[in-house]
Amino acid sequence: MSYFDAASSAPLHPVARQALAASLDEGWSDPARLYREGRRARLLLDAAREAAAEAVGCRPDELVFTPSGTHAVHLGVSGAVAGRRRIGRRVVVSAVEHSSVLHAAGEEAVRVPVDRYGRVAVSDWAGALGEGVALACLQSASHEVGTEQPVAEVAGVCREAGVPLLVDAAQSLGWGPVGGDWSLLTASAHKWGGPAGVGLLAVRKGVRFAPRGPADERESGRSPGFENIPAIVAAAASLRAVRAEAREEAVRLRALVDRIRARVPELVPDAEVVGDPVGRLPHLVTFSCLYADGESLLHELDREGFSVSSGSSCTSSTLEPSHVLRAMGVLSEGNVRVSLPPGTPAEEVDRFLAVLPGAVSSVRERLGAPVGAGAAGGAEAGPPSLVVDTLGKRCPIPVIELAKVIGRVPVGGTVTVLSDDEAARLDIPAWCGMRGQEYLGAEERERGAAHVVRRAE
Repeated sequence: MSYFDAASSAPLHPVARQALAASLDEGWSDPARLYREGRRARLLLDAAREAAAEAVGCRPDELVFTPSGTHAVHLGVSGAVAGRRRIGRRVVVSAVEHSSVLHAAGEEAVRVPVDRYGRVAVSDWAGALGEGVALACLQSASHEVGTEQPVAEVAGVCREAGVPLLVDAAQSLGWGPVGGDWSLLTASAHKWGGPAGVGLLAVRKGVRFAPRGPADERESGRSPGFENIPAIVAAAASLRAVRAEAREEAVRLRALVDRIRARVPELVPDAEVVGDPVGRLPHLVTFSCLYADGESLLHELDREGFSVSSGSSCTSSTLEPSHVLRAMGVLSEGNVRVSLPPGTPAEEVDRFLAVLPGAVSSVRERLGAPVGAGAAGGAEAGPPSLVVDTLGKRCPIPVIELAKVIGRVPVGGTVTVLSDDEAARLDIPAWCGMRGQEYLGAEERERGAAHVVRRAE
């Protein structure tokens, strides 16, 4: 089985396994106690903090370990907002932040739009830093499409506006430090090959910060209580190890991802590779396939021995397309994210590319997708307009039905697709862009919407 979902959770690094086993005998005691066992635990904890701080690029006394990356995000956001409550409570975020950041920022957060690659414009960010903004949050790189954000430039405009910037570095920290004059930073150990259940939060000196949440006499400021020292030691040790390997491995994995980015559109008709082709993480690539549903495609690839993930709306975990793909305005159906863990053999990437076309074809055939990838074709003597009712049907059926009938109307004629599937709001315009047709917009109905497409060719 080839595990291609390192962006969700990387396999445990051998160094993490060794450090975890070694520290179980020394790190079980309370590091706040003064007896021998407590002092041993404290030495392990302090050494781990120093190693992690060096990797982050901060002082050891600016960093604490948390029970998870999500906990670090919520602690960082709530503490920074509480510390600046006299300024306001609004939080500026990008539209493609991880869901944990969006939840922590709240419904009133100001969302800065992104381009089709998933990157914010620094000018848009600067324009959002208005009155009453307590905090800004920006990921260093996308967990879903791999696009890197202009963190250093955004940190500069935040500094000019007097607004602290929290960087979610979960996906990138294993590959290198985050540049720029950021104020807070969060990360999660299982993303770089450390054990699950360890996050980290760095808060620069001088940042107003008022920790929120449960507290007891053990806690000093930002500390989350009794730390899991063996797991923390393993997390810090693995971070140091992956950093030592990062430069060479990044070059190798980038070449493999470049191969996937180039070959998928050649091997799979009507497939769109999304995310920035250059300014991206070295190990991650995302693509979407017309006329395929994500869940079936993931099952097909699993049967072929590949573990991948999807941001498609048509997966069992959600009925809506990924908010990241939605914000980018790209196709969501048949979405596949491949994220290669360190050490992935080139032969496994070649095997993946060999089985992918058959997997996509199998899913499309079962769904009754149009032959010839939905070319308009057909006689032009048909009616000037058609209505296709796909109410109650989920992605990718609305797009499949649209593709089947577009050739029945003359050039300049229209097809109206009735759909109550949220994915259709994204995928029908994306299909038009891919197939050279004109999307005229959607008319809201009591149930769903009527999407109007004009045949342009």
